[in-house]
Amino acid sequence: MAKVVVVGGGAAGLVAAWRAASRGHAVLLLEANGRLGVKLRISGGGKCNITHDGPPKALMAAFSKEQARFLRPSLHAFDNRAVLDLLRREGVETYVRDNGRVFPLDRPGSAGAVVSAFETLVRRAGVEVRTGARVTGLEGEFPRLSALRVGEERLAADAFILATGGASYPETGTRGEALGWLKGLKAPVRPWFPALAPIPLARPRGTWEGVALREGELRLSAGPEGRRLAVFAGDILFTKVGISGPAALELSQATERARREGAAWLVYASSLAAPERVDAALIEEARANPRLLAATWLQRHLPERLVDPLLQEAAVDRGLMLKDLSRAARRELVGLVTALPLGGPQPVPLARGEVAAGGVELAAVDPHNMALRGWENLRVCGELLDLDGPVGGYNLQAAFSTGFAAGTL
Repeated sequence: MAKVVVVGGGAAGLVAAWRAASRGHAVLLLEANGRLGVKLRISGGGKCNITHDGPPKALMAAFSKEQARFLRPSLHAFDNRAVLDLLRREGVETYVRDNGRVFPLDRPGSAGAVVSAFETLVRRAGVEVRTGARVTGLEGEFPRLSALRVGEERLAADAFILATGGASYPETGTRGEALGWLKGLKAPVRPWFPALAPIPLARPRGTWEGVALREGELRLSAGPEGRRLAVFAGDILFTKVGISGPAALELSQATERARREGAAWLVYASSLAAPERVDAALIEEARANPRLLAATWLQRHLPERLVDPLLQEAAVDRGLMLKDLSRAARRELVGLVTALPLGGPQPVPLARGEVAAGGVELAAVDPHNMALRGWENLRVCGELLDLDGPVGGYNLQAAFSTGFAAGTL
């Protein structure tokens, strides 16, 4: 029986600790926060998007090719069905939404119920849990780690599993410091980079806060007239400082990279109406209802709160009738309806991302057991790995699967 120390009581750490203890090892789980699963409790808006529906092949398709290859062994060993079966045995019933996202049944404290289920599994397996225990460093010489430090205390063990998370939402305890420890061991790591984060805009529209645009796609270009860099179909939601919502989160990493390279421009385009068709329809409407106000026509296509400010930006008088529209004004209105310009971004905040890109390079980790290559007793899992899938439960599933692999000692 080996003595195993798991660092981090989030999704990956909980599963790793449970798995290792279930296999007969003496496991100590260290969590820096005062309780386990802090980030899990706020995931999915507090409802906890546990995983995504579908077979492992479908889940892997959501990741880049390199990440999918890395995840294949662990996803097959501990897939979404295994996670849900485990939770169901602890009384957590789930359902699948139309978009494939899996949640616990809508009840008060549903995210907390998921954490409680994992905590029950961990304690029942005999894991010793220490909260309020922030690790400050690692000790050892290649190829073995000998101990880690918690304040002035030195904790020795036979094996160590790091599941400390990334660098997003630091208030949940994920500060990203483990990359520094691993760099000290000469492990190849990539710096943290924002992903799945809201996008601040250089020209925020705070009065639009709470307004959503739907049935369209967010487009990222290298400047107003530059080439298309990325696109994602989905909703956006205006915030005080920029945009959030599925499309914004998905393009946040690409947007920040483009911004750092010197040219980024965002547009929200309707997927229902091509500019030529909208222009033709507006001309026909002007013939049929010449006295219809331009504002009334625009309100048919965009949320009411946006109409007056957009007319002002386009220098179109609110009282202007369709019959009096100039060609230039008509083109302005068509452009607003079909491809609303959002402008350039401000720096995307690393701290606000649902996950953080970067972490331990995947080539440096054995995908079957999460062992750091060359090290005999050190494993890494969860968001500490350079994995970043889309919104929808994919990243939590990756954490569960890699945690399971790491705990299979």
